[in-house]
Amino acid sequence: MDPKIIKLYDEYTHKPLSREVFLKRLVLLTGSLTAALNVLPNLEGNYTIAETSEIDEELFTEKVSFSVKSGNMNAYIARPVKAGKYPTVLVIHENRGLNAHIEDVARRAAKEGFLAIAPDALSPFGGTPANEDEARALFTKLDAAANLENFKDTVAYAAKRSDSTGKIGCVGFCWGGGIANQLAVNSADMKAAVAFYGRQPESTQVGMIKGAVQLHYAELDERINAGIAAYESALKENKIDYELYMYAGVNHAFHNNTSTARYNEAAAKLAWSRTVEFWKKKLMNA
Repeated sequence: MDPKIIKLYDEYTHKPLSREVFLKRLVLLTGSLTAALNVLPNLEGNYTIAETSEIDEELFTEKVSFSVKSGNMNAYIARPVKAGKYPTVLVIHENRGLNAHIEDVARRAAKEGFLAIAPDALSPFGGTPANEDEARALFTKLDAAANLENFKDTVAYAAKRSDSTGKIGCVGFCWGGGIANQLAVNSADMKAAVAFYGRQPESTQVGMIKGAVQLHYAELDERINAGIAAYESALKENKIDYELYMYAGVNHAFHNNTSTARYNEAAAKLAWSRTVEFWKKKLMNA
């Protein structure tokens, strides 16, 4: 797909542009309204790809609500069906909120032997709406400090669950990648934070990291990649345990298999295998 179209969609989902402006500019790039409408489904999430049956003999799943500083946090839970204690990972969504794709990622983590908790950052607004434009608009209304406190409370909730070993990791994508980096900085209980193309913390905060971090970036993601050099320099300076991977020729959101225009199967599978290996090393074998 034309890189200009990918860049326009990234601008639409992160500025955000209004849908009207986005579609007008997409028509200009594709040459006609018909062509634009043909391209659109490949850009936007097709969640039928992620909507697998909840009946899985290997997994136990549930939806929960628990107290945080701003009220209640809703979350999706997945873990192996056998009762016991499991190392625990937070699965943190993009700026579309908690949707079928993120629930699917949580189930992938559960199948690897983890208790996976996927919180909904939009819980203060009643939860993630079905309309993605409405969801993205709500992110602009989140109070950053209060949101971080809610996620720190989620880490505490995870550690205290009866099915958790108390060893906590996380993975975040895009907006959630930024939150994963913030939890690495601000939660002493975060042992293994994984950020996919997420906004980096301030360099002055990096020395506060107590656990390990693993970072995944897309070569074509100029917006996020602008912060890599300063982050890596601070990680080295503060002797933080970290891994950093750059995936050649792929776009922002390359892990999201519900967006066919940006998804890259080879990079996604490699990055996920590295994530699971990292968690097992830091949370299971530590």
